[in-house]
Amino acid sequence: MKALIVVDAQYDFMPVSEEDYKNGQGGALAVKNGDQIVPVINELLPKYDLVVFTKDWHPNNMEAFASSHEGKNPFEKYINEKGEEDVLWPDHCIAGTRGADLHDDIKINLIDGNFYIFKKGTEKNKHPYSGFSGSGLSFFLQEKGVDEVDIVGLATDFCVRDTALDAVKNGFKTNIIWDGCKGIAEDLTETYNNLIKGGVIINGFSI
Repeated sequence: MKALIVVDAQYDFMPVSEEDYKNGQGGALAVKNGDQIVPVINELLPKYDLVVFTKDWHPNNMEAFASSHEGKNPFEKYINEKGEEDVLWPDHCIAGTRGADLHDDIKINLIDGNFYIFKKGTEKNKHPYSGFSGSGLSFFLQEKGVDEVDIVGLATDFCVRDTALDAVKNGFKTNIIWDGCKGIAEDLTETYNNLIKGGVIINGFSI
């Protein structure tokens, strides 16, 4: 069976109006044109018997937030819990906030089968990009008889990339529907090449 995985289609990753942003209604880490994936998601939803949404669901004192490091700014580098260089982010997708909600224009009612939500990044010291990291998603999909996944969401060069690479590592045939993703970087060629090397099938990409 094939499942659809929708990665982090949340308000903090979507462009919002200046007024909504000031009122804490999302957009803290907006991906350029990120909201353009919503119609693509809605077109896909009725085509799958199983749909999984991943969500960033962070504590407000997340180590990966620049605000947790005195003198540091968003997008500067730091050493993460694995001892690897990583990126410090603006506060985003804090559990229970509007920014952590799935976009209201995603039409859940179009799903004919079942849908589930898997939360990630729930621990202060762990900031995974992959929806498979510590979430039990791989076991869940295997239990449901899934052997292939299509992936859309935000952002292509972080959470979509890592989710797709982990899907391959966990034994799933993995496809990214490129029109249903948006990236942070202007040039996604490196991400594309890394995905291909990792065994991911890309649909609808042109350099």
